[in-house]
Amino acid sequence: MSETTIFNAPLPFDSLAEAIGRRRSTYGHISGLQLDRAAPGEAWSSLPYRPAFVGDSETGVLHGGVVTAMLDESCGMAVQLALDGTRAIATLDLRIDYQKPATPGLAIRAHSLCYRVTRSIAFVRATAYQDSEDDPVATATACFMIGANRTNMLADGRLNDGALPPLEAPEDPAGPFANSPFARFLGISIADDGTLVMPFSERIIGNPILPAIHGGMTGAFLETAAIVGVTNELGGVAEPGGVARPKPIGLTINYLRSGRALDTSSRVSIVKQGRRIVAFEAQAWQDDPTKPIAAAFGHFMLRRAPGSDEE
Repeated sequence: MSETTIFNAPLPFDSLAEAIGRRRSTYGHISGLQLDRAAPGEAWSSLPYRPAFVGDSETGVLHGGVVTAMLDESCGMAVQLALDGTRAIATLDLRIDYQKPATPGLAIRAHSLCYRVTRSIAFVRATAYQDSEDDPVATATACFMIGANRTNMLADGRLNDGALPPLEAPEDPAGPFANSPFARFLGISIADDGTLVMPFSERIIGNPILPAIHGGMTGAFLETAAIVGVTNELGGVAEPGGVARPKPIGLTINYLRSGRALDTSSRVSIVKQGRRIVAFEAQAWQDDPTKPIAAAFGHFMLRRAPGSDEE
């Protein structure tokens, strides 16, 4: 019996957990994400600290998009563990609430629970943490579509052999992301009109069969675009009395269509600005700005620039 035939039939739970642990998304494999423990509808995973994941090289703190991508994939594991291994899934929406910055140098862990499954939709909640689940770095809720397409990643012949692939962020000391290795890892650039662009590459693939961009990578891109867009609209970092780079509070991403093997662009706008909080919205699209592949809404905490006086 061929491997594809096996995975077209329901799997015993132990076989399902093994398949999920060894057949991750392309980005999940490259990132080093591991399934550490499994139960029906429940996943415990871990992600090693790596220099390319850093969002601010001055502090060593991880980019929020790294946590977003991990929680997206970890939630997907929990959904797969609640099913029988025969159906494809896709993220419909993902909400991330950032509780505190991750401590540099330490691995991130996640516990995800698929607490309800209907005929077409699965509902998940998750926590990302380091030392204790009671002291979270971020929390998440998500909805997944069941039977999203005809591909089944568990039937993919490529296996995660456990080896940690190299993960590089090209140096660009004069570029806009000189202090953000993860933005450089994604290859993000800023066009002349201010639009941000994330080029397609194998490292950001979620489903390698289609192939399709990892939903977490789209979320990471939208978060990066929002930080850049909000900072620029508020006058940049260096102005006395201005704001430093905003701190993410929460982000909700709605996935509207599959991200294909194309470059992705994003635009950002401020919805409402207060003294301490700013609300923003962002869209990501590929070949047609009128057909976004994802939309995000979120809040940032505004921080005073070094040397500025706060009222």
